[in-house]
Amino acid sequence: MSAARITLFTGYKPSPALVFPSMGSVVSHEFGPRNNLPPYVCIPNQPNEFAGTGYLSSSFAPFSLGADPAAGGFQVRDLNLPGGVDDNRFGRRKTALEAVNDYFKKMEESDKLDAMDTFYERAYSLISSQAAREAFNIDAEPAELRDAYGRNEAGQRMLMARRLVAAGVRLVSLTYGGWDMHNGIAQGMRGSMPAFDQAFAMLITDLERQGLLDTTLVMVSSEFGRTPKINGTAGRDHWPKVFSVVLAGGGIKRGSIFGSSNAVASEPEDEPIEPQDLATTVYHQLGIVADKELMAPGDRPIEIVDGGQVRKGLLA
Repeated sequence: MSAARITLFTGYKPSPALVFPSMGSVVSHEFGPRNNLPPYVCIPNQPNEFAGTGYLSSSFAPFSLGADPAAGGFQVRDLNLPGGVDDNRFGRRKTALEAVNDYFKKMEESDKLDAMDTFYERAYSLISSQAAREAFNIDAEPAELRDAYGRNEAGQRMLMARRLVAAGVRLVSLTYGGWDMHNGIAQGMRGSMPAFDQAFAMLITDLERQGLLDTTLVMVSSEFGRTPKINGTAGRDHWPKVFSVVLAGGGIKRGSIFGSSNAVASEPEDEPIEPQDLATTVYHQLGIVADKELMAPGDRPIEIVDGGQVRKGLLA
């Protein structure tokens, strides 16, 4: 794969009355922004079109930082008013924009117009809230903690993810590294893995220490695995039959390994989990009905996940 993706979902609330924790019974189903923060953030950017909204309204698109938290002088794109624009001038601009938008909305109904309204309102809330803007201020973290995560892309991106989750962001997706190692995989892993290992271990420790791990589901995933054998250029090619995913927190059983491959990692052997099962289990923990039908263009009802099952062996 081109980059490792780490996703943090928030909102899980365990219930002692349930044998298998089920968000369908205990969550309030309140979605959308919290604390004037975007509900979905990508660090540092939306990696590709597949992390977007698909056939859903573009109002569900992620907020991208537009910069790397590990970079010197890091600033989130468009988070502050531009130079020369004070609050009064900003207010006049906002009023003028609303007048123009109202005119066009009377002339034409469009999802894009509604989506832009949503984006504008969220942007106004974000810019006008000092507490919301402060959530992106990674410099507010103690130097010792930033060092513990690692002063690199992996460390500072994961620290930013934890900071946003603590502030109220519901979904954070971050990418790190280049892992499509068709050539020189041993050297590539030595270059990429230590920083990831340090940062991920610290992320879980930090979430636990702050009392956030039980209500935050962390997932490390890729789109597929690698060939069991090294190729002619000392790398490994694409192999969809076997790959691993890490889940932590959010009602997932701790300290366990679920499923296994054969001895050469070419085929699943014990308790295989298919992608639709993984997705359904994650949605279950978030209180989302995985087989709910959403309406695609052309009035075509399409299930969120087709055919998946909740794998209760993964749950605490």
